[in-house]
Amino acid sequence: MKVQNTRLGIWLMIAVTFVFAMQDGLSRHLAGEYNVMMVVMIRYWYFAAFVIWVAWRKAGGLRAASATRHPVLQPLRGLLLAVQICVLVLGFVKLGLVGNHAVFASYPLLIAALSGPILGEVVGWRRWAAIGVGFIGVLIILQPGFTVFSPFALLPLAAALMFALYGLLTRYVGRRDSAAVSFFWIGTVGAVVTTAAGFSWWEPMTGPDWGWMALLCLTGATGHYLLIRAYEVAEASAIQPFAYLQLVFASVLGITVFGEVLEAHVAIGAAIVIAAGLFTLWRQRKAVG
Repeated sequence: MKVQNTRLGIWLMIAVTFVFAMQDGLSRHLAGEYNVMMVVMIRYWYFAAFVIWVAWRKAGGLRAASATRHPVLQPLRGLLLAVQICVLVLGFVKLGLVGNHAVFASYPLLIAALSGPILGEVVGWRRWAAIGVGFIGVLIILQPGFTVFSPFALLPLAAALMFALYGLLTRYVGRRDSAAVSFFWIGTVGAVVTTAAGFSWWEPMTGPDWGWMALLCLTGATGHYLLIRAYEVAEASAIQPFAYLQLVFASVLGITVFGEVLEAHVAIGAAIVIAAGLFTLWRQRKAVG
């Protein structure tokens, strides 16, 4: 039986959000200078190497890590995550970190909304009400009809939907596959997919930017390692609310480093989205408990 340490899990999750926010900032810089597909492809090469190294060190090695009972859904998860990362990084370039993360924070609401038809879970009226309120917050952020609406504003919403589907599929395959198996498949499939799509977009990179790329790869591996450790020492329901800190860290980075502006409607909408998301997480935890 695992020993639970919720306090350590919370601190690990806070560290995860900080590292992933730094990763987003590095992605924003590099994808602003080079093709998005090339940046994500190189990032996935390092991620795949890290995943294979983790699998090799565990009992059973690569054979055990790749032994899935969901030979269709596991590659689909890997494909979804790879495409989602490309869409989100493109959104960083077109809209900035602040606006992207404000909308992307709606993904827990999408998970709650889709958990019924996909997983057969019961979603009560209180959670449906919170989902509705949360998407009012998204509309406040996007402001359709009040300004000249940019199609790029839909990028973080599309990324949130794909990430929600990825999260639901992860929960579904997790009923029969271990976390190590799921981790192996997202790394390897993502590397194959992004290489197939991104190699034709290769372009020379400057020396300093190779240094930023190395740091991007390192933050990706570090973030996933910390996330694994967080879920090993604490229950997901106890630490998941702290994942919203990534919005805070990314916004601070966007404002201080990239000169972005936190507009009032974005702050108000993001606060509504986060409040609705925290309520759905609380209701889900209460229902499970």
